[in-house]
Amino acid sequence: MRSIVDIMRAMGWSEETIVRVSRLWGKSAARNGGRTHLLLGHLLDTAAVAEVMWDRYLSAALRRRMEDVSGGRGRSWFMWICGIHDCGKACPAFQAVDEVEAAPVRAAGLTWGRLPADRRQRWRHDVAGAALLRPRLVVEWGSAESAAWVWPLVAGHHGTFPSARGLKPQHREVQGRGAAWEEAQRAVVDVFTRAVGFEGLADVRPVGYLNKAEQLALSGLIVMTDWIASDSEQFAGIADARQVSLDAARRRAEAAWERLGLRGGWQELAVPENPLAPLTGRLGVSPRASQRELVGRAWSMPVPGLMVAEAPMGEGKTKAALAAAEVLAVRFGLDGIFVAMPTQATSDPMYVQVLEWVRSFDPALEAQVALLHGKRRFNPTWRRIWDGDRAVSAGQRAAEDEWSADPFDVYGATEEDAEYGMPSWPSADRLGAREERDGPARWFLGNKRGLLTAFAVGTVDHLLHAATRTRHVMLRFAGLVGKVVVVDEVHAADVYMRQFLLEALRWLGQARVPVVLLSATLPPAQRQAFVDAYLSGALSAADVSCPVPEPAGYPCVTVAYALDGAGVAESSRRVVPSWRASAPTQVEWLPDVAGDGKLIASVVGREVAEGGVALVVVNQVDRAQAVYRALVEGGFEGRVRLLHGRLCSAHRAERTEECLRLLGPGAGEDRPQRMVVIATQLAEQSFDVDADLLITDLAPVDLLLQRIGRLHRHSGTRRPSTVAEPRVLVTGVVPGVGGRPRFLPASKKIYGEWPLLRAAALVAEAAGPLGGRAAGSGVWSIPADVPDLVARAYGEAEVCPPEWDEGVAREVWRVQEEKREKNAEGFLLTRPREWGAPTLEGLHYAGSRAASEEDLDAVVRDGERSVEAVIVRRSAGGYRAVDGTWIGVHGEVDDETAVGRLLGGTVRLPVRLTEAVEAEQTGLAPLPGWAGHPWLRYARALVLEEDGTAVLGSARVSYDDVLGLVANEAERRAEPARSPVSPAAAGTT
Repeated sequence: MRSIVDIMRAMGWSEETIVRVSRLWGKSAARNGGRTHLLLGHLLDTAAVAEVMWDRYLSAALRRRMEDVSGGRGRSWFMWICGIHDCGKACPAFQAVDEVEAAPVRAAGLTWGRLPADRRQRWRHDVAGAALLRPRLVVEWGSAESAAWVWPLVAGHHGTFPSARGLKPQHREVQGRGAAWEEAQRAVVDVFTRAVGFEGLADVRPVGYLNKAEQLALSGLIVMTDWIASDSEQFAGIADARQVSLDAARRRAEAAWERLGLRGGWQELAVPENPLAPLTGRLGVSPRASQRELVGRAWSMPVPGLMVAEAPMGEGKTKAALAAAEVLAVRFGLDGIFVAMPTQATSDPMYVQVLEWVRSFDPALEAQVALLHGKRRFNPTWRRIWDGDRAVSAGQRAAEDEWSADPFDVYGATEEDAEYGMPSWPSADRLGAREERDGPARWFLGNKRGLLTAFAVGTVDHLLHAATRTRHVMLRFAGLVGKVVVVDEVHAADVYMRQFLLEALRWLGQARVPVVLLSATLPPAQRQAFVDAYLSGALSAADVSCPVPEPAGYPCVTVAYALDGAGVAESSRRVVPSWRASAPTQVEWLPDVAGDGKLIASVVGREVAEGGVALVVVNQVDRAQAVYRALVEGGFEGRVRLLHGRLCSAHRAERTEECLRLLGPGAGEDRPQRMVVIATQLAEQSFDVDADLLITDLAPVDLLLQRIGRLHRHSGTRRPSTVAEPRVLVTGVVPGVGGRPRFLPASKKIYGEWPLLRAAALVAEAAGPLGGRAAGSGVWSIPADVPDLVARAYGEAEVCPPEWDEGVAREVWRVQEEKREKNAEGFLLTRPREWGAPTLEGLHYAGSRAASEEDLDAVVRDGERSVEAVIVRRSAGGYRAVDGTWIGVHGEVDDETAVGRLLGGTVRLPVRLTEAVEAEQTGLAPLPGWAGHPWLRYARALVLEEDGTAVLGSARVSYDDVLGLVANEAERRAEPARSPVSPAAAGTT
């Protein structure tokens, strides 16, 4: 074992310098499990972790790029760039942070004068490292260009990238003055460089360049190695330099990796036996033409690129995308997948589907599939895999979740990190037994780390977060690079969210990440925007316009990629038949904007009187509740289920599961003879149920067609003769002055008037004038008419009668859309038109714009704020959960089961009550007994008094187990349901 002392002596450093370097500390005993860890020891630990990650975690594609840029020395170069990150701790500003640790450093002759006490003038060690390295790299590499993209990787490892101007300290003392400091700093860099296998710093010079997106991904990997190597439980402190060596660090890194249960994904995938094997063999499907087209395109695309699959609802796009992902992974050396869904509700069934798919490669990979959204603890499959059968106490579970929910890089944090409120690393006593070797790696559950798992399913927000100028954005982005990214229901992003999606596509395109976008109702302009954004990244150009050829038909696949410095965009050149023939869908008006729900209830009761399943989709929670009341009070004989976003988490999950079981593709004999499901936009997408009749509020055409996608969805379903043909009744609108439609106020608030006018005009072409005698054909041919209807809905040509004043409505809508686009710009990862910048320098030019996950959700979803609360019922002598579970005099919870039942009562409150909720007088705060619990201590308790109600501002609210949260009738105003594309957090509709 060759220690760093041996290396320093072999390099000819003086004994005086050896002593000084041997005193420099990297982790203080006070924050490192009671044991000091030397700076060079931490650098070598990080390098050793990087080496393990090279072998067991990095994708082949990433390794190839590192080999390219380093001249074939990828492993050693990756070790060096990861380990060198903390060299800036060799400066007075850092060494003085802990008085106990500082004493031996000063005694060895590394002294300093008075340092600035103002926190705003504090010299951070990440910036100090870049300031130390940059001039040396320029001189010893003989290339300012090479140094320019490497130094930001050091400067940014605490989450933000400064500009070059920020590398000059205001006080010379903080960086270290005099020959002693200069020599010690040089020795730290040179000794570490020699220890990892290079002759000297000049030998490290890269022979090529990583582009900016690849630099961002590498930066995230550096942060990952640092966080792992900073775990004092895995890497105990070593204060004797004679015991610090790369060999010892390698043993520690191997052991830590095993104990933490970390691993990558597929590693090396075998080439399928035949091109369609990913569909026929792994997924067990008999390929449809559209599925063949997507998988075939994955085989033929010469380089990683963008694929846009457009096909009717129920066509099997998701399975085709998974098969295409396997092909892309095999061909381009990728190691995992991220599937992004529009909401939490749509993420859960997709998680199960991806689990089964991943399990087909290797059952052991099941534990590497993460579900990324805030309500995952209520998913039984998630809990089975990630919690297993381990019997843990509420206290131990709390400790684990506090550990995994650290706000930033907590491990071994020093005082300079504590300014961000970072807790110290928990001890083994707090955590109890370590996780079992064959279980999932709970390390990945930590904040900002979910995408680092090999396989992940979650809300699209996680993809959008990786395109925001926020702290540690590089960690999120590193979780995407090396994977295939699939975005389902891509049309669901509104204009505000779409700015972040376009920004993400630019970065992914530059990083050579294959992306598959799925939609049944994608406007052509959006398809073009997605292609141009991806190619802008792939070509590193600010403005790219690569016209997409008109597809030959529908379904279709569009691919885009950069080849030989030029963008290529191709669409399906032949007609791809849908798996089922287009069927005439009867379209009729049901004019109604009343608040009592009686007309809809009477119509739906009459339509399924002789049997059948009706789906009612409305745009207001209050309207859904009113229809339910009217239907039940009218004596409807059959099952009735109400599904909306003001149900508590437990009730919503139970009803969603029941609807999927009774009306899904596997329902069979369980399908009810007579049933009505009344829902908000939750039923609009990725809700795999089959209805015989649809009654829906008017919505923009693409979303209206999504709702129609639930109608006669599955083949082989037995239907009563009265509903044997698909019919949709469009409501939520009545004739106004001069025949101009008058819409529900909530619908106008959610969607804007212009898209609704266009939708009404297109419906009227089939159903006849609103409120008049039918004059159209009465039918839409589904799916054949889908692309034309969507294209016309968002096209330039007017479709409304002149008396509707469409032009005025369009201009109002356009101004609002442009304003929302502009609002998003301030949070995007890069300034507009900055794709020419070759490095990460100054990326965080205006700081990081979000301090918490809640703030970040608000960043990527525009609009009014709403809050969640946990419903608690006051009972004699204490409190009970919404399901009646006793939770103690002060709300204290004794076991995890009770915590789960309590949190099952979480509900999102109406937006209009936000101001009242956040006012102190409402008392919507955690119960006293929740103070010590990480899941509960920040939760708001909505305490219902013994009469079952609570007062929020001027409103009185209650919770009904069937209706959900109800506002006092006398106080309630029309409240829109939360659209999946609305500002509410994902999955709250």
